[in-house]
Amino acid sequence: MTGLKPTLIVAAAIVDSLTAPRVVLSARRRAPAELAGRWELPGGKVEAGETPLNALHRELAEELGLRVNLGDPLPGPLPDDTWPLVGVLHMRVWWATPIAEGDRLQGRAHGIPAAGEAHDEVRWLTRGQLWEVPWLDPDIAIVHAIAARL
Repeated sequence: MTGLKPTLIVAAAIVDSLTAPRVVLSARRRAPAELAGRWELPGGKVEAGETPLNALHRELAEELGLRVNLGDPLPGPLPDDTWPLVGVLHMRVWWATPIAEGDRLQGRAHGIPAAGEAHDEVRWLTRGQLWEVPWLDPDIAIVHAIAARL
């Protein structure tokens, strides 16, 4: 590493059940052009003054109009349990399930993920469907870890 401090990205492996997951939510990137059409776990960058968990909840609300119950982290291979992405980017991933509520978040019903500005499609994938979509290269190791639990 170049001595630069890692930048933390947070994401969620959103599943139908924390105890016996059968499907995981994936999201197809809208932009930038070099990433458009590739699939990822929803999440984003931790902003200054934000905790990782607050950032994750904010990102999921902004990107998918979704609130979640968080489960355990998905341990990564790095000493701080993160996953290497590119350059100085590291990602921490948590298991999560949607909260189904009667009220609405950003005009969308809770518990029903919807593509927003960052994504043009979201899709629930079973273990057998995981490799039917082109994942972002840095997410592939994470998807393998998720597949082991589905």
